[in-house]
Amino acid sequence: MKGRLLDHPKFFDLPKLRNRVRVFRDRASAGKVLAGMLEEYRASDAIVMGIPAGGMAVAVEIAKALDLPLDIAVVSKITLPWNSEAGYGAVAFDGTVILNEALLSRLNLSDQEIQTGIKKTEQKVSRRLTLLRGNRPLPDFKRPVILVDDGLASGFTLRVAIKALRQAGATNVILAVPTSHSESVETILEEVEAMYCPNLRSGLSFAVADAYEQWSDLDEQEVIKLLQGFKAAG
Repeated sequence: MKGRLLDHPKFFDLPKLRNRVRVFRDRASAGKVLAGMLEEYRASDAIVMGIPAGGMAVAVEIAKALDLPLDIAVVSKITLPWNSEAGYGAVAFDGTVILNEALLSRLNLSDQEIQTGIKKTEQKVSRRLTLLRGNRPLPDFKRPVILVDDGLASGFTLRVAIKALRQAGATNVILAVPTSHSESVETILEEVEAMYCPNLRSGLSFAVADAYEQWSDLDEQEVIKLLQGFKAAG
């Protein structure tokens, strides 16, 4: 792990959690840890934007703990035809698309397959927007935006979210993720005003799930329940 990252004025982690696995019980407990790191934003004019699905379970806890409004940044990775867990890019709520050109150069995907993947992902994002946000207008982004996901692996999902937020007028984006690989942090850090990541890891092998004792994929109905619970508590 490079010293220049650990000393970077925009990056904040928890030294006691570096290069450790199973440091959070679940996404909710990870959100509470991040809330503690983000205390300076308590009851401020900031807004928490969670990335569904998994990121919403983290974002809800941050917003509750810090008495902040909560919204949703719908983005989705463009998955490979033969592997729904691996992606070669991402699509954001405003239609922004980012492709992993380095990866695509090593894959034998035709232009038609790539465009089909993009179109399918655009439809997924549009459906999730309708399901999770309805017709509500986007919030005013002339305020600090705390962008939350449950971890940072390749970074393409978060990069497309950041780009979409910028295009919507955001000038102060604070990235909050429970866990990340150090190389991914270095590729995304200059795109945000600050980054909070309690569990920073390095090494050849990295999986977001390894930071958690309890891990499972969340479906859209679970996200809706999280949002309803947050609204009821507020």
